[in-house]
Amino acid sequence: MGIDTERDIEANLQIGPTDLGMVRIFIEAQGIEIPMDFDPEEAEDIAEEIRAAAQAARALKR
Repeated sequence: MGIDTERDIEANLQIGPTDLGMVRIFIEAQGIEIPMDFDPEEAEDIAEEIRAAAQAARALKR
């Protein structure tokens, strides 16, 4: 199993700031809740990784 393995699982994703100044990525699927908190700098690094992955995915579709 890995990032390229397809799964038939639905999940909800929420992203927002916490009252402590962190950025929370919250995932809920099949009764499991996963809150992940990051400081703003880490969140910006994650956002850059997501943008890079989106760009790479677009290149593969062409």
